[in-house]
This record gives sequence, structure tokens and C-alpha cells, in this order.
Amino acid sequence: MNGRIRLAVGNETFLVSRVASAPGLHEYQVRGLTPNGTYFKVAERREPSGEMQKHSTKPDCLRRSATSENVKVSSIRLTPPGAPRPTMGKCRTLGLAVFSSLLVIAAVLLANRLVHANDLPLAVERPNIVILFADDLGYGDVGCYGAKGFVTPQLDRMASEGTRFTSFYVAQPVCTASRAALMTGCYSNRVGMAGALNHTSPIGIAADEVLLPELCQQAGYVTACFGKWHLGHHPQFLPTRNGFHEFFGIPYSNDNGPLHPVIRDIPGLPLIEGEQPIETDPDQSQFTRRITDHAVQFIERNAARPFFLYVPHIMPHVPIFASDKYRGRTARGLYGDVVEELDDSVGEVLSTLKRLNIDDRTLVIFASDNGPFLSYGEHAGSAGPLREGKLTTFEGGVRVPCLMRWPGRIPAGRVCDELASTLDLYPTLASLIGAKLPERRIDGQNLAPLLLGQPDAQPREVFHYYSGDELHAVRWQHWKLHLPHEYLTTAAEPGRGGKPSNYGKLAPAAIEQSGIRGIASRHGYRVESIGVSLFNLQDDVSETHNIANAHPDIVARLQALAAEARADLGDSLTKTTGKNLRPAGRATGTAPR
Repeated sequence: MNGRIRLAVGNETFLVSRVASAPGLHEYQVRGLTPNGTYFKVAERREPSGEMQKHSTKPDCLRRSATSENVKVSSIRLTPPGAPRPTMGKCRTLGLAVFSSLLVIAAVLLANRLVHANDLPLAVERPNIVILFADDLGYGDVGCYGAKGFVTPQLDRMASEGTRFTSFYVAQPVCTASRAALMTGCYSNRVGMAGALNHTSPIGIAADEVLLPELCQQAGYVTACFGKWHLGHHPQFLPTRNGFHEFFGIPYSNDNGPLHPVIRDIPGLPLIEGEQPIETDPDQSQFTRRITDHAVQFIERNAARPFFLYVPHIMPHVPIFASDKYRGRTARGLYGDVVEELDDSVGEVLSTLKRLNIDDRTLVIFASDNGPFLSYGEHAGSAGPLREGKLTTFEGGVRVPCLMRWPGRIPAGRVCDELASTLDLYPTLASLIGAKLPERRIDGQNLAPLLLGQPDAQPREVFHYYSGDELHAVRWQHWKLHLPHEYLTTAAEPGRGGKPSNYGKLAPAAIEQSGIRGIASRHGYRVESIGVSLFNLQDDVSETHNIANAHPDIVARLQALAAEARADLGDSLTKTTGKNLRPAGRATGTAPR
């Protein structure tokens, strides 16, 4: 059976599909109404006249229509679902012309309370979700964002077949903090996660945080993470303890081992499958290949059911490696080779979705965790026209390339300059799959209407730029106000051969010292400072012209927003303790080795 039935409820439209069928029994799902859809059993029998009839186990919800693929229901009595969700493999859809008449049943239940159609996003079938997350890829490192010296045809295809976001932000400009925000929908400091954890870190994501994969599991999705986790390496913090059914990858950055460019005597880098280390110091040139293979195989195994696939790639974080097939193929050198291999990985994922005929019901998101590691020169990326890079709250550190593709749902070929963030993916995806958000404060905004191109979409207007627990800047619409703070900039000439700037003159602090000066000592940066500075990002995306004196009213408005952020999230620069902070988890076991 092919096709879908559209159910019109007042001014809302939902999709109805058959999910189980047996002689005399059919079971349907109304998609878009509840986290898992709502299931109903419908018995089928023939009257003596030969007319086909259907009777619901919930007759209060029964409605009848003339022969049509569109069923108009003026009202639906909302009752608890009377049937449990079936355990099914591939869901079959209800044919449009199978019966001469159609009876559609609709009921809504969400956490024992009724949900009104007007509270829900545009009616769409729940998508599979794929998030591809590069590591330290700069804003200018994708072809459609102006990359030079290499090409990214697969990512460019994603842009032409979907939407390219040009004002998309990560919550903080460094690995762990960025990932914590993606997984929780919260500013990183709200959940006690900052900086970049390493093998000595006793903390990780708290057990009571409800992560994105946990939302997906609650909605009946199978979940997997392949790549760099970086939210804690002790067993209680691993992906399989936090919502992922499968994990293959490394617990922290790939320089956290003997290949660190500066620090010596770091223990071997573990490669983990599930919760067990399977290799120590694996061949890093095979990381992208192995991660891609796991991703493709996961999709193949789960094509018949909803899935969430998170692929936080290890590259192009230093030390960078490309497999033999890609080495030496770009004018940009090894960095370009690495990015082209990542681009081909994206292509393999997209072609797998198409081959399995699930392309049009899969939302694919590509982004980077932060800006480029500029001190590493030829082994680092480019922020394009943006100022500075990773580890800073200038645009080059937190504004990243972002592409979203969902054929038939997300407008193709669109360029969107509205403010959006990884913070927003959490509530947006929850909305699209019908998952209930946790009853605790989050910072993300549901941008499903913006994503789906609805004309009345309300974009995010305010974004706070934190570095650790320091509030560095605030953006409102296209205005950005830097507050007085220190920042990192490359110490001297950018590094070469995988070494940071000023290599040979560094006096590196121990890896346990994670503050701004500790980072500067290990990675070839120096510390500078900036005072109150206002930039119009619409005209000055490079943050070069401070116009604070010309716009005291805008400065005052942004300072008021900063005061609100400090009261909520805190700010160590002004010695303000936030009222709504939650602690990170603390290890009780031993780390895998």
C-alpha cells in the first residue's frame, strides 16, 4: 500500500498512516499529534449489503467520510488512547484508493493531558534525524561559504537542496561546552559544562539532564553516536548511559594522547565501542572512514524505524589526518584533504538515505562545534570574513557554517540570515518528533516554523556570548555589544606542520590548567583585551568599527539584556552568581583505559 491520508481537524492538517495490518484488523497512526503518534485498533467487517465498514475500539472518536483522500473532521473528542504502541518494524502506509469509504480515528494523549492542535508545529511526518558535527571547521571552510583551495560538492549540494544558515551560532567556542549546549538546549554554563574536558577531568554531563537522544528514545527512536563524545569519559558519562543505544568513538579530543603537539606523557587515546575500549592510539587517518562506515551501517539496519544518528566527526581538530585516498589531492594541503574526505563522508550518508528510499523523511543537519584553531596555521581552517576563531567570542569563534536539508519540507536553495543556534535544535527537534520537553529551564527556542519556511515564523532575537562562566557579549537583532573582557589571539606567525604559533618558545602549563592563560601557554596564543564595543553585524560582520559612542540607546538596551543574563546565568567577570545554574556530574567510577 502506498500513499498517506491527510486528516483535516479544524484548520490543522495531520498525516494518517497504517502501521499494522492483520485479517480483520488494521491499526493506524496519526502523526504530528503526540510524541509517538496515537494508535487505534480498527476492526474490519462486511455488511450483508457488501459495504465495507470499520469500527473503532474508541467509537467516540469515529468519523466517516465520502470517498476521498482528504477527511474533514469538524471536531474530535479527545480521549486517552486505548491501545498500546505496537512493536513494529517497517511502518506501512494506508493506500488512498483501497476502500470506498474511510473512517479516521484521532485521539491525543501527552503525559496524561490533552494537547490542542494549535499548540503543535506544522503537521509533518516524524523525520529521522541525522546531525553531522565537524570539529574546529571554520565558517569559511565550506564551498558555499567561500572555501578556497579545496571543494565540498556534497555540502554544497546540501545547501542547494536545503537551507544555508549564515547567522548560526554555537553556545561557546570550544569543544565540551559547545556539545553540552547541543545535547541539552542550554547555555553550557547553565549545566556546569565549560571548556574542553580531558583525561584528568572528574566531571561530565549530569545524570539528571535530559539529553537530546533521551528525548528521541522517549519518542520511540533508535539512537547512535559515532565520533567524539567529549561530555565526560568516566563510565557514568558515556553516550550509552545518556540516551544512545550505540557508541563508537573517542571520549575526548584526538590530541588528548601521545600525539598532543606540545604536552608529553599523556596516556594513550582510547577508542571505545559501547562502553569498552577496543584500541589504544588507533590510526587517526582512518577515523573518518570508520565513523562513516558505522553511520552507513546504522542507517541500513534501522531504515524501517525512526532513528537519531549523531556523527560528531573527530576531524579537522589537530592533529589532522586524511586517509591515503585523500592525501595530497588539494591545493590547500593536508587541511584541504581532510575536509574533502569529510565532504565525501557527508555524501555517503546522503546517498545511503536515497538508496534506502528514506531521503524524504530524514532531516540532515550539518554544522561545526566552533570556529577554526587559528594558531595552527596551515593545519587550521578559515573563519572567512569573521574576526578571530576558536576560543574567542568574536564571530569567528562561535558563528559556524550550518546546512539543513529535508526534501519537501525545508525550502531548497534558501539562504537564511536569521539568528539561530545549536541551542535551538533541542526544542525544535523535540517539536518535530513530538517529544515532551523536560520540566526545567532550557535556553533554546523552537525554530520549527523558521526551519520549515512558514511565513509567520518568529526567529531568535537575543544571543549571549559566554566563555566559560564569563559573559563577553550580547547580540540583539543585528547589534552586538562586547563587554570588557580578555581574549586570545595568535601569538605570532601561525604555526606550521601541526605545531602552534610560537612553537619552540612556549612554556606550556599543565593540561589541568584550563583557564585562558593555561590555554595560551599550550597553544600559541597571547592574551589581549577589549572594552565596551558596539558592532552592527549587518554592515560590519568583521567587528572592526566600534560605534558605541554613536548609539548610546542601543548600548543601554544591550547592557540591560546583559544584566538579565547575569542574574540568570551568572558572570564571573562581575562576580555575579546566576540564580538558575545546575551542577555538572561528578565521577564515582574509573575511566575506561
